[in-house]
Amino acid sequence: MIAPHPERLGRFINQLSAILDQLPAHQQGEILSRSTPLMAELVREDDWLDATFAEPHPQHYQQYLLYLDPEARFSVVSFVWGPGQETPIHDHGVWGLIGILRGAEQSRSFSVDNSGQLVAGDCVELRPGEVETLSPLDGDIHQVRNLFSDRVSVSIHVYGADIGKTERRVFLADGSEKLFISGYANVPVTQPRSRH
Repeated sequence: MIAPHPERLGRFINQLSAILDQLPAHQQGEILSRSTPLMAELVREDDWLDATFAEPHPQHYQQYLLYLDPEARFSVVSFVWGPGQETPIHDHGVWGLIGILRGAEQSRSFSVDNSGQLVAGDCVELRPGEVETLSPLDGDIHQVRNLFSDRVSVSIHVYGADIGKTERRVFLADGSEKLFISGYANVPVTQPRSRH
């Protein structure tokens, strides 16, 4: 089941589509600059996300597809984090926006040095209404966790592709990498996938 488009989400989709109609895909910096205020407006009020797309899972976070652009130029998903849940260190390979709708998240950036070693970077805490951007041009490797150990957090993510079908990387503690395709909690799986 894909999310219906309440007014706030529908407006965001229309505005982002208009930006992408004007800008070529390689202009990631301009896309992010122009779409960040739109994301901030989308998550400014927590009054539009259907409860179906905010259901946590007891063992791992959930990624629900809310909207997929007909040309797969972008996807909009809700990430639902149970208490204390986190991702492994992973990348995206495409530009992205993360807006916090409820609760709070901690995001730690990482980079790979010249010897291939993973290096921890800045750690930021994101609260409702705040937005973080990601781009492979600036580094899009991070690890995210629910800041709370006693409640659910929900964020809205937008990616410059159908992120549920995009092959990405998990960075393991031994320095190796593993490819994965995340899929979506509310879309039937048509190919094997691994969770990051």
